[in-house]
Amino acid sequence: MMIYNQYKRRMASILFYIVCFTLPMGIHGQNKQFTLDDLIPGGKTYSKFTPRTLKQLQWSGTTYLYAKGDSVLGGKPGKKSKETVLFTRASLNEALMAAGLKTVSGLPAFTVTDHDKTELVFESKQVRVQYDWKAGKVVSFRKVDENWKNCDWTADNKWLAFTEDNNLRVVGPDEKVMEVTADHDKGIVNGQSVHRNEFGISKGTFWSPNGNKLAFYRMDERMVTDYPIVDVTARTAVANPIKYPMAGMKSHEVTVGVYNPSTGKTVFLQTGTPKDKYLTNLAWSPDGQSIYLAEVNREQNVCNLVRYDANTGKREVILFTEEDSAYVEPQNPVLFLPQNSDRFIWQSMRDGFNHLYLYDINGKLVKQLTKGDWIVTDVVGFDASGKNLFYMSTEVSPMERHLYSVNLASGVIKKHTTLEGTHQIKLAPGGEAFIDQFSSQHNPRTIQVTTVASGQSLELLKASNPYKDYAFPEIVTGTIKAADGTTDLYYRLVKPVGMDETKKYPAVVYVYGGPHAQLVNNTWMADARGWDLYMAQMGFVVFTVDSRGSANRGAAFEQVIHRNLGVNEMADQIKGVEFLKSLPYVDGDKLGVHGWSYGGFMTTNLMLSYPDIFKVGVAGGPVIDWQYYEIMYGERYMDTPKENPEGYKNANLKLKAGNLKGHLLLIHGDIDPVVVWQHSLTFLKACVNEGTYPDYFVYPGHEHNVIGKDRPHLSEKITRYFMDYLK
Repeated sequence: MMIYNQYKRRMASILFYIVCFTLPMGIHGQNKQFTLDDLIPGGKTYSKFTPRTLKQLQWSGTTYLYAKGDSVLGGKPGKKSKETVLFTRASLNEALMAAGLKTVSGLPAFTVTDHDKTELVFESKQVRVQYDWKAGKVVSFRKVDENWKNCDWTADNKWLAFTEDNNLRVVGPDEKVMEVTADHDKGIVNGQSVHRNEFGISKGTFWSPNGNKLAFYRMDERMVTDYPIVDVTARTAVANPIKYPMAGMKSHEVTVGVYNPSTGKTVFLQTGTPKDKYLTNLAWSPDGQSIYLAEVNREQNVCNLVRYDANTGKREVILFTEEDSAYVEPQNPVLFLPQNSDRFIWQSMRDGFNHLYLYDINGKLVKQLTKGDWIVTDVVGFDASGKNLFYMSTEVSPMERHLYSVNLASGVIKKHTTLEGTHQIKLAPGGEAFIDQFSSQHNPRTIQVTTVASGQSLELLKASNPYKDYAFPEIVTGTIKAADGTTDLYYRLVKPVGMDETKKYPAVVYVYGGPHAQLVNNTWMADARGWDLYMAQMGFVVFTVDSRGSANRGAAFEQVIHRNLGVNEMADQIKGVEFLKSLPYVDGDKLGVHGWSYGGFMTTNLMLSYPDIFKVGVAGGPVIDWQYYEIMYGERYMDTPKENPEGYKNANLKLKAGNLKGHLLLIHGDIDPVVVWQHSLTFLKACVNEGTYPDYFVYPGHEHNVIGKDRPHLSEKITRYFMDYLK
């Protein structure tokens, strides 16, 4: 009966806000209401509300091309350039039939692997096809077994590395499969990503530039404790244990092998001891004779850039060492100059901000290429001469990304994007032009092709507002001061739809607060999520601030959390609350908080540390006790439990379980391999012991994030909780 009454109250409240706050906007034709299926990924109608884009937009040589319907269009940079149809699905199918292959029912996803040729590569019906769009014919094709995983082709598409179970295989032009490894113990993994995808690692195989050797990771996890993950879909639940090294416990050991397909032999790099260090950012020298590794110690405060002989595995030299009192975290391998194999670019936070450094192969610093209180976020490429390097940075604002180039000899820097917002760049081979896809708070998406020399742009797309016929909230961005009194923090404020400033509204703080995340950007809607819009439609204020500890603001800003997770981040979030309470239309007695993962940790911590401020919280996949978190991430930010017992104690939310006053809902996926289920389960036990009463919901069959068709259900579950207890 109580649940039914809550449901009636919620529906009555929804109808009240629809009538009071959205009907007046109908005068302007903006009275349509959103559903969660409209706004949430996985929703049935979500695609209707995604700003229009150009599919498969990329360069093929100096021609830009993209898919439109059953055609692929292309053009050349230039203000008066005209696009032509390069090929159609019908002409592609004619070429496929001529080669004895099955036709396609729609244009496949294609990539360009060689910009000196007019060829596209795609896979269809377990066949990898090279298609020359200019000649209109299939150049070559190779069969691919559906059981082959982690496929990695050479640039010329002749050799393929792949994994079967935990072993590595290679197949060449003769289609003979060669066995690279033959480890039968499941605790040994070959050819896959290691170190739990930290340090920029996303793959486990690396072909040399000429494709005649293959470097690969070999990870020995036998010494790591099995962690139980239970599959409840079977009639009798099945245990599928994973290897999950927790902070302070035994870690896995990684080595790097180099396989030569012509000899069938493998040598391993002599990386030495200690064996539990991190081998990251693997890169080949242009001649394929050397391998470069950024080696990070277990403590993650020292990084050595090391060169190895790829033929013998011998360690040749430590080129240089970087140290930091908090932590080092290399994210990018060395990048050699295209016209000078004796020099390379290295990215480093050594001066407090991520910048570019030019080195020679003996480890001598030639010069620092960029400098300032901003960071380089990405390296885009070189021009044809190799004398100018293009990169993205936050120099304009931490909320924006712009394209620059630096001349390696003179150090002269040029800015190539002019319009405000966040730009995503695809540089043409040779660097003569670039595809620029960008958005800003009031610009859903613009796509241009810009010529570097003249700066002239050809507009390919100007997306319209997909929400133009709907009741839409006002979104405001700005800055407040952090708890230190000096640092600017960027915030986003989503106001209720049809807001009456003489009334007061409940507010929800959406929080993350941890490393490698930035929630407020000058992108479409200032990065507001669909759920934020829905809550605004339901009559809530939604507020987000990127507190210290979040990304893209430099070392001092990010490392303030070191050894004391939750302390400074919460202090900054409370500054955000003070700002909220200063707004005349915010009901300071009706404040809620919501976040996922690190944001789940922050949500729970805020509810327990400030029980008189926050009345309602929803914490998804929350870290509760950092002793239960994995080594690579956990020890970087907290050191080990033995080294930092006070920090771990202060961040152990089980010890604060008795502080809970308001309504707290915890949500977890039952097969979460990132923040394991143990976190929230042990918190429930702590609450039972302390006599407090959180609510709980589990998503069976989901890992760390609830995705797919169940995500709108998740959003509805969260919305109902705030409607029931915060309205």
